[in-house]
Amino acid sequence: MTTTFAYKVRDRSGKLVKGSLEADTQVAVATKLKEMGFAPVSIQAEGKLSGKKEFNLPWKKVAKGKDLAVFSRQFATMINSGLSLLRALNILSEQTDNSRFAAVIGEVRADVEKGTSLSAAMAKHPKVFSRLYVSMVRAGEIGGVLDSVLIRVAEALEKELQLKQKIKSAMTYPVVVFCLVLLILAAMMIFVVPMFKNLYKDLGGNLPAPTRLLIAASDIVKKLWFLVFGGIVGGGWGFKRWIATDKGRGLWDAFKLRAPIFGGLVHKTALSRFTRTLSVLMRSGVPILQSLDIVKDTVGNAVVSKAIVEVQESVKEGESIARPLERHSIFPPMVVQMIAVGEETGALDTMLAKIADFYDQEIEATVDALTSLIEPILIAVMGGVVGSMVIALYMPMFNIINLIK
Repeated sequence: MTTTFAYKVRDRSGKLVKGSLEADTQVAVATKLKEMGFAPVSIQAEGKLSGKKEFNLPWKKVAKGKDLAVFSRQFATMINSGLSLLRALNILSEQTDNSRFAAVIGEVRADVEKGTSLSAAMAKHPKVFSRLYVSMVRAGEIGGVLDSVLIRVAEALEKELQLKQKIKSAMTYPVVVFCLVLLILAAMMIFVVPMFKNLYKDLGGNLPAPTRLLIAASDIVKKLWFLVFGGIVGGGWGFKRWIATDKGRGLWDAFKLRAPIFGGLVHKTALSRFTRTLSVLMRSGVPILQSLDIVKDTVGNAVVSKAIVEVQESVKEGESIARPLERHSIFPPMVVQMIAVGEETGALDTMLAKIADFYDQEIEATVDALTSLIEPILIAVMGGVVGSMVIALYMPMFNIINLIK
């Protein structure tokens, strides 16, 4: 079936030229453009009949974790069935509902067609294919087990998605209640408190300190709301910039590990991600030093990353993994001992996977416990905040008779 392809090429002078051609495949378009003396930059099918394409906002991710997991599993199945890389990539680019991801797959396919390895082609798109992904694909190419590696990648991504979903489900209720409390407070400050202010102003007399404080806060919110809003937005922007620095990220991640309620969840999540990622990399044949280098960037916590860097340096000097891990309190004794047993038995990847499974179960239990604990705490907090405001407003009522006299 003939399809119209939109292309971008460079002519002999280096000028970028755009246009469209009708052909059966992208390869045919590329061949024709080369015959015309052009150097193809990109070739995309116009109006693909591959189903409904989603609307992609420019600030959205090119590919979510779910997209990559589905892509990896389907890619592995096609390769295992005997399809060539080019044909598999062509099918995947046509059937994905994410048009931006489809374009990336198309570019990877074009690079592979030119003779670039699959891992090198994927490495050109770091926003889609992480270092972890590219390293595992490279190891699969070298070992000739690309389909098995892609299955492991898909499983690792699916486990990561499940973990994120559990944490997100635990945070949804607190965030909703917090937003509700803010709306109630704003409504009381803007509409309710001024009514009482006018009433007490007509009556005269001295108001209790909590009432005066509440009225003053209401005046600030009502008259200088733009400054309050700007302060909140500016504070959020400044905090985001601060945690983007090495020092800020380190302090913030250390605080999260010590947080009263969520610290244990953060700790277990970091350990699960560390052991799961390292297990998958080692099973895929990635060297231990390279695996540790990748893990420190993907573990998601600066404190754990710093510990992994020191472990990597010790391993370079000939030590085992377990011994340097033991020097860091961030790694519990159980983790250290199980890793030591894995090294002694030559089954480190299997032992790491068991540790990750254990912490995934711990995370699930912690999330369930937090959900049960947070609900009554938030109700009490919301009631306490709103109740305190009501009490502050009605305190002068106890002296209202004297004010009227």
